[in-house]
Amino acid sequence: MCFHSLLSMTDQQLAKHFRVTLENMSELAPMFHVNAFTFPKTPVITNSKKNVLQKFNWGLIPEWAKDDEIKKFTLNAKVETIEEKPAFRGSIKRRCLIPANGFFEWQWLDPKGKIKRKFLINVKGEEAFAFAGLWSTWVNKETGEIVNSYTILTTEANELMAEIHNSKKRMPVIINHNDYESWLNLDNVSFDSVELYAEEVE
Repeated sequence: MCFHSLLSMTDQQLAKHFRVTLENMSELAPMFHVNAFTFPKTPVITNSKKNVLQKFNWGLIPEWAKDDEIKKFTLNAKVETIEEKPAFRGSIKRRCLIPANGFFEWQWLDPKGKIKRKFLINVKGEEAFAFAGLWSTWVNKETGEIVNSYTILTTEANELMAEIHNSKKRMPVIINHNDYESWLNLDNVSFDSVELYAEEVE
């Protein structure tokens, strides 16, 4: 799965790297360790505004949701089942890229995960990369607030990630930089065309 990412670049640096413009020039600070369980607002590039870096909330809230409680269960979406799950079915054609500099995962050293090793995973040769995601727009019927949100897609772990994420053996879908446009254009892209490396961290 993917619940902890690294975002050490400013919005301006990300916009330059991904060759897009900034929607909100005032939000420029890096976030470093991004914890999904705080439902943070982070940079995204959507297929509705392909040339703009926006800020959406992590934890997808589908249009039909009565409240935002569902976001606790939609931080990630298994790419194999998104067409079957009601929470994600309406966002199949709403694709996005979620910029990051890395992500964190823990290797279990005992059967119950009481003893763990923490790893930072990066893409070889890339200063920044993008997770594949789906997005949604939800309106709070009580307050009228409009909430844009996203989920990160996951897939079966490759050899490296199966060794590290040995409890679930999943990993986030990472889009090769050559496929950014194709992903946003709803084309089929390969989910195994990036090379990862990992380092143990405190």
